[in-house]
Amino acid sequence: MKQVERQGLYYAFGLTFSSEIDFPELINIQTSRYIDVTIKEEDLTEIWLEYGDSDRIFVIKEKFWLFKVPNVAIYCIQEGKQIIVSPISEDRKDLIRLYLLGTCMGALLMQRRILPLHGSAIEINGKAYAIVGDSGAGKSTTAAAFLRQGYRFISDDVISVSLNDRNVPIVSAAYPQQKLWQESINEFGMDSKLYRPIFEREKKYAIPVNEQFVDKPLPLAGIIELVKNEDDKFGIYQIHKLERLQTIFNHTYRNFFIVPAGLLQWHFHTSTTICEAVKLFRIKRPLQRFTAYDLTEMIISTCNEEEIIYG
Repeated sequence: MKQVERQGLYYAFGLTFSSEIDFPELINIQTSRYIDVTIKEEDLTEIWLEYGDSDRIFVIKEKFWLFKVPNVAIYCIQEGKQIIVSPISEDRKDLIRLYLLGTCMGALLMQRRILPLHGSAIEINGKAYAIVGDSGAGKSTTAAAFLRQGYRFISDDVISVSLNDRNVPIVSAAYPQQKLWQESINEFGMDSKLYRPIFEREKKYAIPVNEQFVDKPLPLAGIIELVKNEDDKFGIYQIHKLERLQTIFNHTYRNFFIVPAGLLQWHFHTSTTICEAVKLFRIKRPLQRFTAYDLTEMIISTCNEEEIIYG
């Protein structure tokens, strides 16, 4: 790693980035002795013509992973140390950054043997809790409900989990922004006009959380999976045995990278170590009504080792 002192330096996911692309979402730092990852713009057209085709979105090679988002950009992630982006449309900078902070970051973390979970993470009693689930399960909305009750925010979308030298799972803070749909913003009585839209023609917004952002690594104490329930009942259950491993695999961010990249053994070892260190719970929540505050109450009770409610 080289010594640098210049602008375009950022800190996120426990890593220092030197970037040719501006990231208003990330924490900007003025100087750094070391750079973990460089992000630069470069023409990837020829390499995509060599390795990609119209039927393939992702290309996985030993030293680089390549993918293309039509009308947005081509991306290349190399050995956990470099991200190259080749913009197709210069006027879609927000979307270019969206994939850099999402798919690229998930790939980069895997290459560095850091587990990226898909969900939101919040701090409770000085420890990190990961809230995972399928799309629409209510991860970000539940995290937002925690923030409105004074809790602190760690990450949204990609949760970085590494093992320290004692095999303790550690969550590194991402950046002070979460994403909420218009429906959730309405439920919280917020005004979407105050926030920047994330997707063109879609009602999802970037919500700054600077004042409640955790800027240091925290031990992972639990993983809570949210599952939508067709009836009006809640239920919280502890996940046991091999189902814990499957749950972690299901909610690993961009888990389709794991097998073609030859990371199955690493993922199994990491998941097993996490399962030995933390408890996993599944919460079934009603689908037809707003339940974020009910979920926070159940999660806090569980984190405080109170009686587990079975619906």
